[in-house]
Amino acid sequence: AALRGEWMRFQVSAALKEGHVTPTELCQRCLSLIKSTKFLNAYITVAEESALKQAEESAERYRRGQPLGVLDGIPIAVKDNFNTAGIETTCASNMLKGYISPYNATVVQKLLDRGAVLVGKTNLDEFAMGSGSTDGVFGPVRNPWSYSRQYKEKSVPKSHSEDEESNWVITGGSSGGSAAAVSSFTCFAALGSDTGGSTRNPAAHCGVVGLKPTYGLISRHGLIPLVNSMDVPGILTRCVDDAAAVLGSLAGHDPKDSTTIQDNFKPFELPNLTDVSKLSIGIPKEYHAPGLSSEILALWSKAAELFKNAGAKVIEVSLPHTRYSIVCYHVLCTAEVASNMARFDGLEYGHRSDMNKSTESMYAATRREGFNDVVRGRILSGNYFLLKQNYEKYFVKAQKVRRLIANDFAKVFGSGVDILLTPTTLSDAAPYMEFIKEDNRTRSAQDDILTQAANMAGLPAINVPTALSERGLPVGLQFIGRSFQEKQLLTVAKWFEKQVKFPMIQLEEVKRHDHCVFQHQKSASFS
Repeated sequence: AALRGEWMRFQVSAALKEGHVTPTELCQRCLSLIKSTKFLNAYITVAEESALKQAEESAERYRRGQPLGVLDGIPIAVKDNFNTAGIETTCASNMLKGYISPYNATVVQKLLDRGAVLVGKTNLDEFAMGSGSTDGVFGPVRNPWSYSRQYKEKSVPKSHSEDEESNWVITGGSSGGSAAAVSSFTCFAALGSDTGGSTRNPAAHCGVVGLKPTYGLISRHGLIPLVNSMDVPGILTRCVDDAAAVLGSLAGHDPKDSTTIQDNFKPFELPNLTDVSKLSIGIPKEYHAPGLSSEILALWSKAAELFKNAGAKVIEVSLPHTRYSIVCYHVLCTAEVASNMARFDGLEYGHRSDMNKSTESMYAATRREGFNDVVRGRILSGNYFLLKQNYEKYFVKAQKVRRLIANDFAKVFGSGVDILLTPTTLSDAAPYMEFIKEDNRTRSAQDDILTQAANMAGLPAINVPTALSERGLPVGLQFIGRSFQEKQLLTVAKWFEKQVKFPMIQLEEVKRHDHCVFQHQKSASFS
């Protein structure tokens, strides 16, 4: 198989322009793949009818020689916590089952305005609370790599039935459906959301690129909120160039979101970096966290060596308050969750209980029936931290610690460091049966430890797939950049991607579909 780090000779966007494939054919192939990989449970809703209509409109534009740009006719998927007009938005919860939004989230509208074809809404942890994509009401998402030749060759099951039923591994979360969708070729790009690592974590486990932009660069309007002060729409693609292309379509001011930047954003093409000698790469010592696997530690060191040997300045740096970030995040996250979840009361939209003794009993029953234990647990914690007698002790103190964490990053970047290089996850993807032995809160605290501080500080960060573990599963490394310096971050990530030549997934399900589009270029990227 072609390696993902090489230049593409045959790009889907170019193929559409030159008429080698039509948007309708491309859409049909993706829809057909969605059906044949249904067992992954990556999608909650497949928008077949509207997708084919959008593809037909795109085909007409290509026929007239007036495509809307690089995204025109490209199949994309969207995490099911972004509002989509006319398509159900559930947040993988009973609370919103059957809810159809009257409007599109700004990011969804921007993609549609550029001709992208929305093939479906992807699975997640309920209300994006989790790090495995195992806690949604529609069941867990399976990692496509569980069915790859690379993993099957390395895993030795005790019996065939065990192989199929209990040997599959998780996608990570909470944007696991989007990561699985991109990884299994059912779309070319997907939107996730990232509050504490929910785009980068599943990207690492599924062997795809996961970008969390700077807070405020992309509009949150229409993203159902988890933690308003940290939520960012995330981008999942199969290569760094594609992430840059999607970012160019989404970034910029939105009058409907007061936290977006006021300046105009100029989309950019990533240069091919040949000289890294002017770069200063920081290695934060605190990211050598408890539980970090020796395999990932070795890979991290090897990546640092790679930069050093190419002439970059590689220095160890310290972010001393990192160790408090998880506790701090727990307080701030649950407090904002308690506030955000108050809107789900059974009156205006979503689930409403049949309990009709009184308004209060209807509220209580609606929330008991609509939310799972994880969501209810976070609401309870948050309300506890916000009690009058606890507010100063917990919430205000956590805000002060958050400022110290952001200051740590500012000091390091102020000292001349351009980019930070860290692991994205502590290990490769866990088998599902092993993952569910621990509760959601324990798992989230462990899994967010390396990704979450970037959300606290609002900084851009990206996961780049780096190698396969001894078990034949993807492992990624994370680059964290300066605020609003996405171009520099993505340029360095692209250089690194080219060096490591991460292998393409070998999926029998995809092979069985004789798709010229997926055969002629490195990893079915589009830009």
